[in-house]
Amino acid sequence: MAQNIPHIQFNAPSSDNFGFEVVPIEKIARSKDAYDHDPEQPHQLKFYNLIVFTEGKGRHFIDFHWYPVQQNSIVYLTKDQVNAFEFSTELKGYCIIFTESYFVSCFSHLPEDFVFRLFNPQLFSPILQIPKGSDFSQYFDLLHKESMNGAGFNQKTIIESLFVILISKAEAIKQSQTFHIKSSSKIRFFHSFTTMMEQHISKSRSADFYARELGVTYKHLNSICKELLNKTAKQVIDDYVILLAKRSLINSSLKSTELAYALGFEDPTNFTKYFKQKTGFTPKGFKSSLLKK
Repeated sequence: MAQNIPHIQFNAPSSDNFGFEVVPIEKIARSKDAYDHDPEQPHQLKFYNLIVFTEGKGRHFIDFHWYPVQQNSIVYLTKDQVNAFEFSTELKGYCIIFTESYFVSCFSHLPEDFVFRLFNPQLFSPILQIPKGSDFSQYFDLLHKESMNGAGFNQKTIIESLFVILISKAEAIKQSQTFHIKSSSKIRFFHSFTTMMEQHISKSRSADFYARELGVTYKHLNSICKELLNKTAKQVIDDYVILLAKRSLINSSLKSTELAYALGFEDPTNFTKYFKQKTGFTPKGFKSSLLKK
């Protein structure tokens, strides 16, 4: 494996592409020697990917965990997540890949809380199993057919419409299979919390700090996190810091001391202790363990 895990950009197959493509997994497996990275080794996406597995069974690597997948499994991969395939002769399916700008334009007319639920690994598992008898596959077949038609009349609008329907069908299934969060106001509040973390994590890892910035009590912030994720606010913050640290350790030339300062640790030794407490590895040990795989 290369020293750093590669960042994979969306490469449009043609000049008239609008940031959306459906790619067979078999094509990725068949052409993997032509890529400048190995799809079966961890790589970081700079676009969104909805993987639809249509046959077989296996597993998929997502943000440092292996998840089992099988026929009619859907994998949600958001921008910046680390993932890897495990190709087999049995496992078949398609990758629906699209850019961030396409995501924003496609779902801009939908409620904010609905959009926030999509591709959100904090709130939901990245794996969704489509039940037998669902009409999801019928809509996927239509979407795939339209994507293969070339630059047809009003194709962008047709694909967007079918894609919104497909995602909506998946979300309806998700509501019946997983813990469903009904409160839109709590979803919006949690969105504000995570956005604030992204902006200020180098400044503070204190739940009290974020509660004050959000204009609520620590108790209120904690209760929302417990209700939505069964975690305390501090656990949500710690999980975010560790994920950022892992991604940074394997995707840049930053030394752990530099990363410690970037994440707001005044003493790099404290960062090493913090990281080992949460993961069982030192920062250097974690990077070495992953690069050996």
